[in-house]
Amino acid sequence: MNLSVDLHCHTVASGHAYSSLYEMLQGAKSNNIELLAITDHGPMMPGGPHLYHFGNMKVIPKEIDGVRILKGVEANITDYDGSLDMPSRYLKNLDIVLAGFHNFCYPGSNIEENTNALINAMKNPFVDVIVHPGNPDYPINIENFVSAAIEYNVLIEINNSSFSVSRRGSTKNCLEIAKTVNRLNGMVSFGSDAHIYLDVGSFGHSLDFATRAGLDESQIINSSINATLKFLDRGKRDNLKSRVYPNI
Repeated sequence: MNLSVDLHCHTVASGHAYSSLYEMLQGAKSNNIELLAITDHGPMMPGGPHLYHFGNMKVIPKEIDGVRILKGVEANITDYDGSLDMPSRYLKNLDIVLAGFHNFCYPGSNIEENTNALINAMKNPFVDVIVHPGNPDYPINIENFVSAAIEYNVLIEINNSSFSVSRRGSTKNCLEIAKTVNRLNGMVSFGSDAHIYLDVGSFGHSLDFATRAGLDESQIINSSINATLKFLDRGKRDNLKSRVYPNI
């Protein structure tokens, strides 16, 4: 499978990553990534960038040294209502919006409340991907979560970092999520969650999980640049605002 898209990475702007934007692009080139999403953490993350960082991403070219760039954020879900730590006036100008649970940002709760928080976040028409949902710190109802992701046309991430350096104990949950996506004919995205240029495009663990879950190539958005860009088309979501998320 030719994977030339990485939809989740961090630069030094996140506060706990170690490579500049240019270095991340060089990592992309070295690992044959042609489309790279820059998704630094939202401002509620300790050490994260100010909102101005995201407002000023317009200065970044759409392409540098042959690598196409998606300007994005990994927003933090902050409460059981699925609120994000970035207002919509910023989200609407980004190419991609990831959202997920993180320590220090979301209090954590029982299965029902965690699941509702994810589902409410997915109702936001600017949210494209739910990241690392298999984190054992935040148990969820997997069937309800995957069904809602399909209903609201949101990608479910298989996060490569969850099987190596982050979120220990995610394996069982992630495999069950991937199998449920396969059974319900949903879609996933792969994210390296790279915090250093060397890890851009690292999908070895994600590919293994996709194979074990029986996911078809057509269910993995990273398998096609065109499919990725078509999915992320902001115009397609304009008519959803009043229907699913009236208060944005």
